[in-house]
Amino acid sequence: MQELTDLCLNAAQLHGASYADIRIEERTSESIAIKNGLVEELASGSSYGFGVRVLVDGAWGFASSSMVDTQEIERVANLACQIARASATAKDKDVDLAPVEAVVDTYRSTCERDPFTVPLDEKLDMLHAANETLRGAEGVAIAASQLHFYRKKQTFASTVGSYIEQEITESGGNISATAIDGGDILPRSYPNSGKGNFAQAGYEFIDRIDLAGNAERIAAEASALRKAKPCPVGKKTIILSGDQVALQVHESIGHPIELDRVLGMEASFAGTSFLTLDKLGRLTYGSDIVNVVADATVPGALGTFGYDDEGVSAQCVDIIRDGEFVGYLSSRETAPVLGQSSNGTMRADGWNRIPLIRMTNINLLPGTWSLDDLIADTDDGILFEVVKSWSIDDKRLNFQFQCELGWEIKNGKRGAMIKTPNYTGMTPEFWANCDGICNEDHWTVWGVPNCGKGEPMQVAHVAHGTAPARFRSVQVGVGK
Repeated sequence: MQELTDLCLNAAQLHGASYADIRIEERTSESIAIKNGLVEELASGSSYGFGVRVLVDGAWGFASSSMVDTQEIERVANLACQIARASATAKDKDVDLAPVEAVVDTYRSTCERDPFTVPLDEKLDMLHAANETLRGAEGVAIAASQLHFYRKKQTFASTVGSYIEQEITESGGNISATAIDGGDILPRSYPNSGKGNFAQAGYEFIDRIDLAGNAERIAAEASALRKAKPCPVGKKTIILSGDQVALQVHESIGHPIELDRVLGMEASFAGTSFLTLDKLGRLTYGSDIVNVVADATVPGALGTFGYDDEGVSAQCVDIIRDGEFVGYLSSRETAPVLGQSSNGTMRADGWNRIPLIRMTNINLLPGTWSLDDLIADTDDGILFEVVKSWSIDDKRLNFQFQCELGWEIKNGKRGAMIKTPNYTGMTPEFWANCDGICNEDHWTVWGVPNCGKGEPMQVAHVAHGTAPARFRSVQVGVGK
């Protein structure tokens, strides 16, 4: 493989590149889904190719191919240089890259049981068992269970002198029961909505989340939602479950701290950011108990790796410290704007995409509360669990979230179930009202395998370590 990468880098330099890198990637995936007792999806896929990124005359060029051989590598390297040279005629200024050390290394995620070798019958039997239990509850109209597995093998090399091989395996899944009551569609999911929860792990992660073992509870809660109380309207104290805090972090912290959004380099798909450069080190993002880090080193988390797609090592950096905004996610190109080095967040969705700044593991650090004590300390509030829908403006300021279910909290005790509770807020005000975060016993890393950004859109796999948290004076419900 190194002969191919050397050939590419040499060809790029001969064609005028002042910098070049190549990523050769093989990606494998498998998805299995069952709905109402029938196999709805049974799919596997693979992809193999390479992408070449170059700097010529101070501008970027990128080209890729699915034919990995010597002739094609030389052709694509030349093409990338031609594209860069053409792009240079329209540049505003030369690209300035922060320095990075040359690295020769390998990285492999932990995988105790290879999910791609687990017998299909074993996977189907488990999903069918869960599905059958879900279907047994009164009022459940749709029962779904699913598994997803991903593997990436990547070789990266650059003219800096780096040569890095990485292999990452990911596993995840979920179950859901949906009750229908009149015009209300009432889903209940485990361990999270969407595709579920994910980790860098093998099939042992599927065993750990125990989909079939949780099916009876999930079905019963879906059934009970038909008779649950509607969400009240007004200002309330709310407690968000850890999975909902994870999405809150993702949308109102993770995306706006991406420095390419701040600089206007990424806008058309997912918008820009309210976190303009003048706010760094000057904005109070939340209360003094809010501490957030971008940590690409968390074992088993979906946003973990050895090196990003520029060959920059995985790091843990402060984003919010004691409520104050102190850091962005950056790349080798954007970091010099701040007088800094890249903190290693450039990743691409496959060999045929150019890297973008992406979240790693954006984690809200645990606090000191137990969940029982946090509820006991709340006189009048709502506990929200598992996102159902959400929206947020293109600068990541004004948001609205609806959850699958909630629970009344009265006089420090959890009470009646609430169906489709919702809340709304403005980002800094919302986080300023955070007055309680649960401790490390409640802290869980939630994998997000569907973070979209860029045009053409790229899907990144990221994660958020969070625990349940309390927020005061939050608008809930929909007024008439």
